[in-house]
Amino acid sequence: MSSSTSPLTEIPVTVIRPSRGWVSLQLDEVWQYRELFYFFIWRDIKVRYKQTVLGAAWAIIVPFMNMVVFSLFFGRLANMPSDGIPYPLWNFAAQVPWQFFTNGVNNSANSLVTNSNMIKKIFFPRLVLPTAAAFSGIIDFFIAFLVLLLMILGYNAFDVAGFSVRLTLNVLWLPFFLLLAMTTSLGVGLWLSAMNVQFRDVRHVVPFLVQFWLFATPIAYPSSLIPEPWRVVYGLNPMAGVVEGFRWALLNTDTPLGPMLVVSTITSLVLLLSGAYYFRRMEKTFADVV
Repeated sequence: MSSSTSPLTEIPVTVIRPSRGWVSLQLDEVWQYRELFYFFIWRDIKVRYKQTVLGAAWAIIVPFMNMVVFSLFFGRLANMPSDGIPYPLWNFAAQVPWQFFTNGVNNSANSLVTNSNMIKKIFFPRLVLPTAAAFSGIIDFFIAFLVLLLMILGYNAFDVAGFSVRLTLNVLWLPFFLLLAMTTSLGVGLWLSAMNVQFRDVRHVVPFLVQFWLFATPIAYPSSLIPEPWRVVYGLNPMAGVVEGFRWALLNTDTPLGPMLVVSTITSLVLLLSGAYYFRRMEKTFADVV
């Protein structure tokens, strides 16, 4: 058989070359691997609660215990204002999106290093790993969110502290605030995951960053304590818009969201786009360095 008719010549060959300079995001390539994206999310969910005693109950225990600690030290001892709402309920409404954000940042920041063997052996869009890690906490979010709704119903049914609240059309904004939390978490996660490959001490910086971000977000205190002219600047923290947005949508707080929410949204989009481009730029070195 001649070489021109050899079956080997009919096999398609794909040549993978490192990119140069600033490259496109190639989201179409990520879409082609969407089934792998779903698999990574499901794998992260199963691994998180494998061989655990309480399982998915940790999705409730962590924000609930944080709420208890904040209510004791900030609500009772420091007598921190809570926009006329019982402090435990007011604080838990912030803990739910905050835990989703922190879990996404922590998981995505370590996603490349954790899957280093896979990165070295097979080809797939590396962008799938931190994205799946950031979104894998969505189940935990909905579990904790259900508890939050039960707390609201409980406060209304038993007239706890003389407080009652009715859900209004503001709840229609909740998907937007959740999307804003996802965007922020993924944007930060893309930056940290790419940096973590080059500088392994980034994993030690992440807990300090999250802790600092916690107190820079109106979780223990209301943003109403900040002078009005500075609230727009405060919106540079995207989670400020998310937290106050959840309270406004569920508890009908009177905190004005307009300018602060606009700034938070713009900042979140900048984080996402810049993180995605930085990730794609550094992607060519991952297999060699990780």
